[in-house]
Amino acid sequence: MASATLWGAIAASSLVIGAALGLVRKWPDRQLGLVLSFGAGALISAVSFELWEEGFRVGGAGWVGVGLAFGALSYFLASRRLDGDDPAECGNHRPPSGSGGRALALGATLDGIPEQLVLGIGLASGKGISISLLLAIFISNLPEAIGSATDMSASGKPKRKILWLWVAVAGLVTLATMAGYALADVTGRSFSGAIDGFAAGALLVMLIDSMIPEARTKAGRVAGLASVLGFAVAAGLSSFS
Repeated sequence: MASATLWGAIAASSLVIGAALGLVRKWPDRQLGLVLSFGAGALISAVSFELWEEGFRVGGAGWVGVGLAFGALSYFLASRRLDGDDPAECGNHRPPSGSGGRALALGATLDGIPEQLVLGIGLASGKGISISLLLAIFISNLPEAIGSATDMSASGKPKRKILWLWVAVAGLVTLATMAGYALADVTGRSFSGAIDGFAAGALLVMLIDSMIPEARTKAGRVAGLASVLGFAVAAGLSSFS
């Protein structure tokens, strides 16, 4: 359990580091858009190789599909409630200030919990920890936290509250690693496949709903190139996992 706590905390620490980086200086829109674009590409890679492909391998298409549906619906419904949107009026008005930052925080939570559950299960099974996987988690977590903290700070939310929010998110996903370690003896491959699918579904909706549109708005046409770079770096790391 001690190893699960340690590695879970290391993996989650990038969320707090990213939030701090977002608060210590004012990020020009173009720089922030490039960071978000790079992170979006890295997250697309994570969905493709770390979540869907791995979930399909250990749990099969059926369980991954069930998890995918629940993850997508969970993010969709939670984000609408967070923004106070009426689903019937969705798209008819501009989202409230700071909603993009809250959406990224929600996405990081809904992705991080199942992702680190799987991390804990892997540690309990004796597989050890992959340094390249830890680096991939850092690459995908940092832009989410930087973008979220910057957006919420620009909307007037106190910096101290923003930082504590991300400390809480990091704490939750660390607890998920410990829970995965504890559950390893009573769960099977189907469970791992389903939670991989859940993380993939939540991430895909968050990317299309929030992260990619904001990245394109802030960075302009070069956002696509930055996304390809993020995808290539994360995919390269995954190949060494």
